[in-house]
Amino acid sequence: MHYVAIVNGVERQVEIVEVGPERYRFILDGRVIDVDARAINETNMSIVLDDHAYNIESERVADGSQNLLLRGEVVSVDVLDLRKSRLRKVQEGARSDGGPAEITSPMPGKVVAVLVKEGQEVTQGQGLIVVEAMKMENELRSPRAGIVRELKAKEGAAVDSGAALCTVE
Repeated sequence: MHYVAIVNGVERQVEIVEVGPERYRFILDGRVIDVDARAINETNMSIVLDDHAYNIESERVADGSQNLLLRGEVVSVDVLDLRKSRLRKVQEGARSDGGPAEITSPMPGKVVAVLVKEGQEVTQGQGLIVVEAMKMENELRSPRAGIVRELKAKEGAAVDSGAALCTVE
């Protein structure tokens, strides 16, 4: 089945095929990745990728996406089927047409670094703010090229899940 995966704010095309019990083939932007995956409980999964075993912890975020803790890094992931992806693009038309993109904290934590200044020009995927959550640092990246506006994040400040940190226009 074909999906759109938004990973740390960057949209990726992915096809997921079940090839056996607890075995999946991911085709991510044309690259084939075979994975053995087993759910341990509602929030933990064990995977084998390239003959290496990993444990993944997940946390659902208020916006419906997931934060995954993998190899010491928090990764924000939202997986949408093609219909939902198209619907989201229509709903976010202003954003894709140059409207503002609000950067929010994916989970409760602490701002440990602000990598940009208000008024700074940024590229899509560029790191903006680092939030420490679950004892791991999560670099929040710009979903689009633009100018940083309304920089609300302050180093050392505690933030709630969904807290507005900055806007990219």
